[in-house]
Amino acid sequence: VQLQASGGGLVQAGGSLRLSCAASGRTFSSYAMGWFRQAPGKEREVVAAISWGGVNTYYADNVKGRFIISRDNAKKRAYLQMDLLKPEDTAVYYCAARISGNVSQTQSGYDYWGQGTQVTVSS
Repeated sequence: VQLQASGGGLVQAGGSLRLSCAASGRTFSSYAMGWFRQAPGKEREVVAAISWGGVNTYYADNVKGRFIISRDNAKKRAYLQMDLLKPEDTAVYYCAARISGNVSQTQSGYDYWGQGTQVTVSS
């Protein structure tokens, strides 16, 4: 499975961005998907995750109510809608796929990773 994240950019605080993760391979619909981020000088952290069918989701506390994770299995894509962005959301965002279709909050739970996309939120 190859993953390609896109949609990052520069936005003012309070603005929105929608990240997209395009996947190759025939088994995308069976994978759980996650979004992680890494800010300069910080550890990579989980942002959100979604189960294979989209029924179960997980959000980090610091993005709850502002970010929404979704997926379109027919298009082999996962999305992260980010609203009310804050400067502290600035980071490189990564999408990841987990062969087990249930949600995981840990990096080690994911089997495939895409390259990152930079999100910069100005104050």
